Formats: sequence, C-alpha cells, structure tokens
Amino acid sequence: MRIKTLTAASLTALMLGAPAAMADTWRYAFEEALDEVQGVFAQKFKEEVEANSDHEVQLFPFGTLGESDNILEQTQSGILQFVNQSPGFTGALIPEAQVFLVPYLLPEDEQQLYSFFRDSEAINGIFPELYAEQGLELLTMYPEGEVMVTSNRPIAAPADFDDVKVRVMTNPLLVSSYQAFGATPTPLPWGEVYGGLQTGIIDGHENPAFFIESTRTFEVQEHITRLGHNNFTTALMANKDFFDGLSEEDQQLIRNATDAAFEHILEYQQGLTEASLEAIEAAKPSITVTTLSEEERAPFRATTEQVEATFLEIGGPRAQEVLDQMKADLEAAGS
Repeated sequence: MRIKTLTAASLTALMLGAPAAMADTWRYAFEEALDEVQGVFAQKFKEEVEANSDHEVQLFPFGTLGESDNILEQTQSGILQFVNQSPGFTGALIPEAQVFLVPYLLPEDEQQLYSFFRDSEAINGIFPELYAEQGLELLTMYPEGEVMVTSNRPIAAPADFDDVKVRVMTNPLLVSSYQAFGATPTPLPWGEVYGGLQTGIIDGHENPAFFIESTRTFEVQEHITRLGHNNFTTALMANKDFFDGLSEEDQQLIRNATDAAFEHILEYQQGLTEASLEAIEAAKPSITVTTLSEEERAPFRATTEQVEATFLEIGGPRAQEVLDQMKADLEAAGS
C-alpha cells in the first residue's frame, strides 16, 4: 500500500524515550492512514490497552517512519513494539505468507471468511511458528476487504488484460498471479501510483474499494472491476523479545486488546465496500463498476492451479503444509 522514505528526523524522534523492551509507552506502526481500516484497528487496540492499563500506545500511520520494509525492520530490532503489515510485503521474509495471494483461495462469502480468520489452524498454529523464527509474535491476521482492479479499459476476460500494466506490491507470487491473468504486473512504490496512473507509466492497480476511494485513484481511472479473486489480508505483529519479556498480565492485556480490535474491525467493515463504491460513483459518475459473472470469472479462476504450483516452488519449506491446512480450514469454515 502507501509508502514514504524514512527521515533521520523521524527516526531520531522515534528513538527518544524509554527503552523498547519494557517501555510503558508502546510504539505501533501500520501501512495506512488513521481513518482507513488498519488505522481503525490500531485506534481500537490503543483504546483497549489504555483503558485497561497504565500503558500508552503511540500510533504511527503510513509514511511516518518510512516504507513497509522499514517499519518491519524497526519492529524486528525492537525500535517499534508493534507493526501491522500485509503478507504481500512480509512474503520475502516469510515466504509461506504468500499463500494469501493465491487467487480464488479465500471465499467471497463474508461469514465463511470471518469464520476462517477466527478459527484457522494455519493462522493460529502454523504461522505463529513461522513468524517467531523471524523475531515476531503474530497476534492476529484479519481481512480488509474485497480486492478490485482499476483500469482505463473494461476488463471482462484475460484478453482484456493484454498490455495492461497493473501496479502490484513487490511480491513474486502477486506478479505470477497477474501474469497468469494476462496482465503486465508492475511493482511500484505506492507514492508513485497516482502520478503513474496519470502519465501512463501504469494502467491500473488492485486494492479494496475503501482504499481506492480514500486515495482518490479513481479520479485517474475509468473502470473498476470486481474479479472476485481475493480479499486483502493483513497481520498485527509484535517484537517477540519485547512480548516474551512482558508479564503474563501484560501479555494477556495485548491479547485481549487484539481480540477486541479484531471483532471491531469486522463489524466496521459491514457495508464498507458498497458504501465506498457508492461514494466513488457519486464523486465520478462516469466511472463504471463491473462485477464479473461466474462465467466471466471462470478463465481467471482457472489460473489458480498454476499460481498454486508457483507458490509451492517459492513459498518456503512449509508451503505444502500451509496450503493443505488453509484448504482444510476453509472447508471447515464453510460447513
């Protein structure tokens, strides 16, 4: 999502204060603005911690402390206590997390999706071990909304993606997915996306509707297409040394705040996609929003097996285990 360059001043300001490991002031960075989904989650987490303890949580929205890789590194080193980041960015560090980018793996049905994120053995059992190997305590994963594609030409079939440069996060599996769709995936920093759409460096991008609305990228696009291929996933992590060094009481405080923020963000998202699309259409009546039929989605859905094969090649030593468990969890969530 959005990224900016870390400045010396911001890093200096961040490091002033109590040591990270046992600080009463906990620092929490995320990839979006305060009024976007990750920001709403973070504010609820902060509210719960501060209402139930003497601790303070400082929030650092997108761009405050640098790019996504900067805030992850700062969390691993203990400068930050918490970071909210999507598997699209952590995939280089934890390749198994790229499973969330396999198209048509996550369900469209909202209740099945929420049940999966609450109860998944992959999320609650396997991934905490993988994150711990990188010095991170995985606190939760949660969905942010249906991913849609913006463009300046209508997209109804893979052939329509021919020569269309779609901006994606820098992630090999996401690149593979859009190549399978027939597009030209183009990794680009978020700060260059709006200008890139204006000048034709890129022709489109993918994001949830709320983010397309809040970042105003619809202003320089003519079409939004709902392929139904994914839901944007993100994760809240803590520095593991910090978390392990806390008292049992504070660890439980964090878990409780995480659970409260998780349920809050699922409730917050009720109707958010449709409301965002309505706001976009009101602001730009000429834009078209198209939901592909199941028949139109079929050739896109047919690429899933190809992308899964790529995931098994590049998804790390536990890729097969993760994929198999994800599928079992999704089946259980749908029953």
